[in-house]
Amino acid sequence: MAGSGSESGSGLEDEAGAVQEPERSADRSVVVSLRAGDEQVFAALVTRWASPMLRLARSHVPSDGVAEEVVQETWLAVLNGLDGFRGQSSLRTWVFRILVNQAKTRGVRERRTVPFASLAPDDGGPTGDPSRFMGPEDRFPGGWRTFPPAWPEEVALSNEVHHVVLSALDSLPPRQRAVVSLRDLDGHTSEEVSAILQITTGNQRVLLHRGRSLVRARLESYFAGAAIGEEVG
Repeated sequence: MAGSGSESGSGLEDEAGAVQEPERSADRSVVVSLRAGDEQVFAALVTRWASPMLRLARSHVPSDGVAEEVVQETWLAVLNGLDGFRGQSSLRTWVFRILVNQAKTRGVRERRTVPFASLAPDDGGPTGDPSRFMGPEDRFPGGWRTFPPAWPEEVALSNEVHHVVLSALDSLPPRQRAVVSLRDLDGHTSEEVSAILQITTGNQRVLLHRGRSLVRARLESYFAGAAIGEEVG
């Protein structure tokens, strides 16, 4: 089965072996419950990770419906592979790696996506307006020439802004969308993201920077429009 739950057989232990003891203990407890057939623990995991798993699967497949199927297939693979989980990576990283493997296989089968690792074009190009940064002739090359405007707290916390962020994420290239979603929405560490997506930590940093810059640009545009609306009002 693609995305098998065996850590040694699917490379799920590399780059994410350093699991903190509290997390390791919690994982052991959850795994024991899952192996014992505890439906409540399983349902809680499915609910907790539903949104991030769907977002990640959607980066590889052509529709929301297929992404939902990939998530279901992933959970079946997890249950079938629990005996192969040895705890050298976190349970969450292990599950998400299985998801990526399932999504890649399904994406190729759908003949409408390409493997994640080959989606390289979005690694290049400027991440924002170059005129806003200092050049090599300046004292602090790469620094802000003009700082972005402050964002009103009441606006930044609104549901509308949340939708703007999600829309901006949807507009990102797949690699950037996956990295930013995993880091900023789901709280994964850089090491976990590198392990889940099977990319180098350096590539993860580049993708995160570019993705965040594009999301920030979309938010700045939104806030500028909101400020103009307040002045007109």
